[in-house]
Amino acid sequence: MSNYANGKHAFGFCDRTGFRYKKKDLVPQIENQRPNGLLVGRDVLDKDQPQLQLGRLNMQDPQAIRNPRPDVGLTESRSLAAWNPVGGGSELYGTETLGLDIKGEVGQVTVSTS
Repeated sequence: MSNYANGKHAFGFCDRTGFRYKKKDLVPQIENQRPNGLLVGRDVLDKDQPQLQLGRLNMQDPQAIRNPRPDVGLTESRSLAAWNPVGGGSELYGTETLGLDIKGEVGQVTVSTS
């Protein structure tokens, strides 16, 4: 004989919201793949988040690169380039110029408030 009631009208209260539920609708809250002792309603149950399970998965992200190949064209990578129809210069199309050249400048701005 069991010491616990198993009536179909048994009810309990959710540990998260305090709302009344049928006893069979209260489920344990799982946290880090283990029940944490709370019984909550099925509609407020939080699924166990794998991103909170630190140390269970191998998350090594090596930063070093074997046999690296550094950029040898540093000056070429810092030049400005354009394509037709946006515009370009003689460095892209030989001696042909399109009349639309790209120009970049660096300077200072002074802001005064009154």
